[in-house]
Amino acid sequence: MSKDKTNRKKKVVVTTDSNAKKKVKPTTARRTTRREPEKVALEFGRENYILMAAGLGLVFLGLILMAGGQMPSPDVWDEDLIYSTRRTFIAPLLILIGLGVEVYAIFKRA
Repeated sequence: MSKDKTNRKKKVVVTTDSNAKKKVKPTTARRTTRREPEKVALEFGRENYILMAAGLGLVFLGLILMAGGQMPSPDVWDEDLIYSTRRTFIAPLLILIGLGVEVYAIFKRA
């Protein structure tokens, strides 16, 4: 062994704190128990989600009705197909009703 290790003196620590005289229990491994995850209340209820799905369905139905078909002949312009009541009135009305149902579903209290 080297001389440095054998000639070392132990340091003495002096404290004036009264709490230092109390015995400190060694930390032991605590038993951890699994907690059940707390149930979080959802913002919307079941009825709200059903109304949202119905509104989304109405919007998609309106978009499908508004979608264009093909002309029977590329050389002919048929105004009755382009400006039909289905595309100019019914489809936009369904989209607006669907958006209204969505707004109602969001603001309805569960």
